[in-house]
Amino acid sequence: MANKKNSNRIVVPEARQALDQMKLEIASEIGVDNYDNIDKGNLPSRINGYVGGYMVKRLVESAQRQLAGK
Repeated sequence: MANKKNSNRIVVPEARQALDQMKLEIASEIGVDNYDNIDKGNLPSRINGYVGGYMVKRLVESAQRQLAGK
């Protein structure tokens, strides 16, 4: 079996707190309370996927605004 490299590492460690906060806000928006205290393995993959997907969407929107100078 090949060695698996963790691709989920944070490139800018100083951003960890902001990313964690964003994750909690998005989870709350989609109706998942106490996301930070829930065993993610017991949640449906669809819920975890929504949280990650919306995080990516917001980060891309933010980068596009910065590039556009807005």
